[in-house]
Amino acid sequence: MIVEEIMKTELITLSKDHTIEDACRLMEEKRIRHLPITDENQLLVGLVTDRDIRDAMPSRYLCDSTPEILENSLESLMTTDLITCHPLDFVEEIAALFYEHSIGCLPIVNDRKLVGIVTETDLLHTLIALTGAHQPGSQIEVKVANKGGMLNSVASIISARKANISSVLVYPYQKDDRYKILVFRVQTMNPINIIEDLKKAGFHVLWPNMPGVSS
Repeated sequence: MIVEEIMKTELITLSKDHTIEDACRLMEEKRIRHLPITDENQLLVGLVTDRDIRDAMPSRYLCDSTPEILENSLESLMTTDLITCHPLDFVEEIAALFYEHSIGCLPIVNDRKLVGIVTETDLLHTLIALTGAHQPGSQIEVKVANKGGMLNSVASIISARKANISSVLVYPYQKDDRYKILVFRVQTMNPINIIEDLKKAGFHVLWPNMPGVSS
């Protein structure tokens, strides 16, 4: 999945000549926490966050602070050393940027022109959609040897029960790198038969550990 598929394109921006009060009130009105700063050509020149505004205020009441501070321009407050990405970058790559740099949003630019924005909330919604966690179904976790062909073998057993696989995740088994964990989201509310089939085939089902199902 590429960034273009999840980024917001209805952008709310201000210029560097707007005041802190402008930004404060716009954020409260639109209920946003990140405000890109652009020039007359929609080129990205900075970013202001709700934290930037809080840090600039002597009071916790953002828009009830002293007039002198509120009248300062956003140029005095905005961050200009920005991490950005391109619409055709992969979502998993930008997720790593969020983690590595502890950022809350990522402006999306094309030839320096702001074309979108992705927030940590957007990434969370994407993860939920990709894993199918918002849909009815069951999660099955299987510990397998860390070698080729294991995903296909487990998926074949699940498919034999005519169960639709919504998503698959693969992650290392922390206790022993000779193994890995396959996490299947399956569109069935009763996975008992699938679990029995997996165990009969010699697979170690970590979850769900169904009472009464032979191990």
